[in-house]
Amino acid sequence: MNGDSHFWFQLCVYCWIAFVLYWMFSALKRKEAKRKESLQERMRHVLPMAAAYILMFSESAHYRALGARFVPPSELFGILGAILTVAGIGLAIWARWHLGTNWSATISIRADHELIHTGPYRTIRHPIYTGMLLAFAGTAVALGEVRGVIAFGIVLAAFYFKARKEESYLTQEFGPRFAERVQHTGMFLPRFP
Repeated sequence: MNGDSHFWFQLCVYCWIAFVLYWMFSALKRKEAKRKESLQERMRHVLPMAAAYILMFSESAHYRALGARFVPPSELFGILGAILTVAGIGLAIWARWHLGTNWSATISIRADHELIHTGPYRTIRHPIYTGMLLAFAGTAVALGEVRGVIAFGIVLAAFYFKARKEESYLTQEFGPRFAERVQHTGMFLPRFP
């Protein structure tokens, strides 16, 4: 990775650190869980996510074909990656703010759970995942290596299966209200009327 690319990738890393700190702080206020996934179910998406983070951010993951470039080392790709990362983390934080005390890291139904229809939830059912996917894509572009593309694919698959499980919980809790929401919003991409 050349100096310019390295700078922009490091900027992405700092964005992720800020994101994690915000997440930890905002997790202090949330409603009590009424129903949540088991530890075994949780590991089905946590372990792939951990593998993706190791691939993306660990220097030791820069091994043979994983370190091959999928974009040329260029400041342009570094800047583009940083912009996507900042935009994605911004979207995830905005969505998390709108969820308020309904948020949980685990798949769960909270006490007095509400369906949120404000902010990015007007058009997307899982905008936190959308933001994180956008940030992962941006970080992969800034990194420029194949391992970033693989990490993005792992995160996409993990979020897809986690979102499907969340939607089954929401369907059981809210029935026709959530079914109507599914018709008017996209899972990860906006659906406009």
